[in-house]
Amino acid sequence: MDLTAKQTVLQRAAAFAGHNAVLLAAAGAALVTAFFVPPDGAYLGYFDCKTLACLFCVLAVVCALKDVRFFSALAERIVRRFRTARSSVLALVYITFIGSMLIANDMALLTFLPLGYFALETTGKQKYMAFTFIMQNIAANLGGMLTPFGNPQNLYLYTRFRIPDAEFLSVMAPHFLFAVALITVCCLLFVRAEPLSLPEGTTALDRRRTAVYLALFALAVVMVFRILPYWIGLIVIPAVLLFLDRQALREVDYPLLFTFVFFFIFSGNMARIPAVSGFFSSLLERSALVVSALSCQVISNVPTAILLSRFTENYRALLVGVNIGGVGTLISSLASLITFREYVRRNQGKGGRYIALFSLFNFAFLFLMLGFALLLSR
Repeated sequence: MDLTAKQTVLQRAAAFAGHNAVLLAAAGAALVTAFFVPPDGAYLGYFDCKTLACLFCVLAVVCALKDVRFFSALAERIVRRFRTARSSVLALVYITFIGSMLIANDMALLTFLPLGYFALETTGKQKYMAFTFIMQNIAANLGGMLTPFGNPQNLYLYTRFRIPDAEFLSVMAPHFLFAVALITVCCLLFVRAEPLSLPEGTTALDRRRTAVYLALFALAVVMVFRILPYWIGLIVIPAVLLFLDRQALREVDYPLLFTFVFFFIFSGNMARIPAVSGFFSSLLERSALVVSALSCQVISNVPTAILLSRFTENYRALLVGVNIGGVGTLISSLASLITFREYVRRNQGKGGRYIALFSLFNFAFLFLMLGFALLLSR
C-alpha cells in the first residue's frame, strides 16, 4: 500500500471515528466487560429484539419520507405563515418539538436544523442562529419525551418494562408541558419581533410515494404500541422500501442500532458483576431520578437507560430521569452532538461561542426540569 493510499485509509478511519464516537465507546465498553464476564449462552438474553426491530423500522420510514422531502415541505409551509424573527424561530422550534415526538429526536434535528439555517441565513438574521439551533436541540430532546418512539431510550424502557400507554403519557405529560412553557418563554425573551420575509417557492411532493410512506409510518407506530407483532412490520416495511426506495434502507442510522447492541452487552455484563450490581442498586434506591439524570451527563441518555434498567424496577423515575438528563452537557444526548456538528459545519470558527451558549441554556434547563420533577415526585 503506497503512502497516498495509507493517508486515505487513515482519513476515512478518522472521519468514521469522529462521526461514530458513541458507537466506538459502546464497543470498547462491551469489550472491556467481556473480560470480566466471558461470552456464554446468557449473552443471548441481553438483547431486546423488539426495541431493535421497532427502531430500525421507524428510522427506515423516516429516511424514506425525508427522501421525498416531506418534512421540508411541511416545515416550509408552516414557516411561511410567519413574518417576524420571533414567530419564525418559535415556529422552527415547535416544528422540531412535534417532529421529535413523531420521528425521534435525532431525525427531527437532521430534518429541521437545515430549515432553521435556511430561514435565518436568507433573511439576514444570522445573529439568532446559535440560539435557534440550541432551542431546536432542547426541543428535540425534551419534546421526544412524550411518546415511546420520540427518543431511543423511551422505546427501550417502554418495551423492557411493558409500560402501559396511558401510564407512559401520564408520567411524561407534566414534564413535557413544563418544557414547552420554558422554551416558549426563552424564545419570547431572547428573539425580537423583527420583520422578515422568506424567499418564494415551495418544495414539490411525490404524492403517491408520500402516501405509501405515511402508511408505513402508521404501521411502525402500531408496532411500537404493541397493537401488531413487531415481526410483521419488520417484514413489510423493508420489503416495500426495497421496491420503492432502497436508498432509504442504506440511509438508516446503523451505527445507532449497533450502539444499542453493544450497550446491551455492556449493561448485561455489568449486571452480572456483584460489586457493580450492589453499587448501582444502592444508589438507585436513594433517588433513581437524580442518579439517572446525572449519569446522562457523563455517559449519555441511551446507555444510562440500558445500564440502570438492570438495577431498578422504578421505571417511572428512570424514564423521567433519562429524558431530563438529555439536556446539560454536550454528550448527554446523541442529538446534542448532531446539533453541534451541524452548527460548526455551517458556522466555522464559532464553535467556542456556541458551546458556551449551549452550556448556559442547557444547564439552566437541567436545573429547572430536575427541580420540577423532584417537586412532582414528593
